[in-house]
Amino acid sequence: MIIYQLLPRLFGNTNENCIPNGNLSENGTGKFSDISEKVLIALKKLSISHIWYTGIIEHSMFPDEGAKGLAGSPYAVKDYYDVNSYLADNPSERMTEFEALVSRTKKVGLGVLLDFIPNHVAVSYKSDIAKLKGYKDFEDKNFFEGRIHDGDWTDTVKLNYHHPDTWDKMTDILLYWASKGISGFRCDMVELVTPAFWERTIPRIKSQYPDIIFIAEIYQKENYWKYINAGFDYLYDKSGLYDTLRAISTSGWSASEITRCWQETGDLQPKMLYFLENHDEQRLASDFFLGDARKALPLLYVSLFFNTSSFMHYFGQEFGEKGMDHEGFSSVDGRTSIFDFWSLSCIRRWLKGVRANSDLKYLTSEEKAIYKNYVRLYKLASTVPAFYKGKTFDLQYVNPTSSDYNNNRQFSFLRCEEKELYLCVVNFDDNHVNLKINIPKDAFDYFEIEQDEQLYSNKPIEVSVDANNGILVRLK
Repeated sequence: MIIYQLLPRLFGNTNENCIPNGNLSENGTGKFSDISEKVLIALKKLSISHIWYTGIIEHSMFPDEGAKGLAGSPYAVKDYYDVNSYLADNPSERMTEFEALVSRTKKVGLGVLLDFIPNHVAVSYKSDIAKLKGYKDFEDKNFFEGRIHDGDWTDTVKLNYHHPDTWDKMTDILLYWASKGISGFRCDMVELVTPAFWERTIPRIKSQYPDIIFIAEIYQKENYWKYINAGFDYLYDKSGLYDTLRAISTSGWSASEITRCWQETGDLQPKMLYFLENHDEQRLASDFFLGDARKALPLLYVSLFFNTSSFMHYFGQEFGEKGMDHEGFSSVDGRTSIFDFWSLSCIRRWLKGVRANSDLKYLTSEEKAIYKNYVRLYKLASTVPAFYKGKTFDLQYVNPTSSDYNNNRQFSFLRCEEKELYLCVVNFDDNHVNLKINIPKDAFDYFEIEQDEQLYSNKPIEVSVDANNGILVRLK
């Protein structure tokens, strides 16, 4: 599973002259209709399986109490039964336009994921639609006394799960959106809600929609099993592989920490959802992270090829988006703002090319090169059996640091399925390296294949076999 996360508000906005702190009329916004069938087909070239549409459900906006930025946060929901009117060409037909987006997304063979924010709602929450649809709106009993602010999220108030009525109303909300034909939910900050709620609610939703998936935004590794047992299909692995790869690439951690991270996950590994960017994290190419999108390739290789975990991609990542704009409410922090009306140059120019039937026409040569790497790697990850369902053999333990291999800066492993064996070597160093990779007989025994010196490779890896059966690799 490869998920493509996008904010329609930003994704479809083609205004080249956005101003910091610009309002809706000044900066404009993307619309549901901007994500046309042609655009969806172009996105599928990345071998994605799902699109996570972020910021769909109606949220608070300036001048609502506590609203962050003129556009407001998608995580301060104002009406759980409605969508944002600014995303529609005809605001009075906004739900119909959203349903049409779901239909055309599914028509091209992609699943639709939506946010479910269970812990809090906007300070200004009041559903105008609930009663029209026959649902009960939240009452004072559904909030903690006095509608207290939810910690640092000053634009929200915390829901009260001590009251069983809150459980019922939140379950109704999930069923409402599931009825729209979506494929699943990305559930926000699940650890702030009692596992008992999920244990009861997820099976109830799946009894009516058996194929729907639940993804947990989760940060405490000691809670992983707890939430899988509560019914979640996939878990964020921010505190695992993301943090490990970031520390290896920016803080001098040893590449062998990947082995430790993998072993800690154990049998849960197929349930992990890896990522290198999302709306909360700094862009890979930003000045606050790697500063160069090309330096992200080692992190991407490990995330995609080391095991069978699913992966999440953030829009613009495929072009090396830096996230260094000063949008307004958001400072220059290496992130793409979720609080402002804005547009991304690389996405604007890509959309212009798509609409002209020449996807890459208006991209820079560097952006094209980055994009082609993502296309190639995602295709390998999603179509080669050894990568999407095969077994893994970690070679780090048989390749200690020596003059031929530095296991602090290089990482190596094997993937195999149906007698097809891949040697994967990753270089976290900025320099080219000449390596000798030891592959033990145990690896061939584990994969139940005969040891064979006939090896094949693609650039930039050059491979040969020496007299002692070590694998010589020149790695860029």
